[in-house]
Amino acid sequence: MQDDEIILSPAKYKELELELENLTTTGRREIAERIKDARSLGDLSENFDYHDAKRQQGFLEGRIDNLKQMLERAKVVESVGGGDTVSLGSVVKVHDVEYAEDVEYTIVGVMEADASQNRISNTSPLAKALMGLKVGSRVEVQTPAGTDAYEIVSVK
Repeated sequence: MQDDEIILSPAKYKELELELENLTTTGRREIAERIKDARSLGDLSENFDYHDAKRQQGFLEGRIDNLKQMLERAKVVESVGGGDTVSLGSVVKVHDVEYAEDVEYTIVGVMEADASQNRISNTSPLAKALMGLKVGSRVEVQTPAGTDAYEIVSVK
């Protein structure tokens, strides 16, 4: 993994901590029990349950390592949205000039981005272009499909 900081809200940080705790306690215990049960069935060379449990153990340990690294690199940031300038945590309504429609986005950290909920990462091209701007500002964003133009309608 990279050495970049991962920006997380306090709630997301807590969620990842709880997942890590669950995996290192309950998850490991359940996998160990599956391996023990599978071993008791005899010949391990053709024992699907044993090989499947060992594979699942590898996935579990990989996720545990991944969570530990994320939490070590995490920078917990309270959302600072609510002002008149676009920042992390802001809910921004923009007018898409090409499609003549308004779209509302929430600027969040990478781990909390969710396109289906219009939660865009602060590292996305659109969020980067909007950061620090105020209502009425126009911005052009370079995308693979070309250049898109937006005007900020509101910031919450």
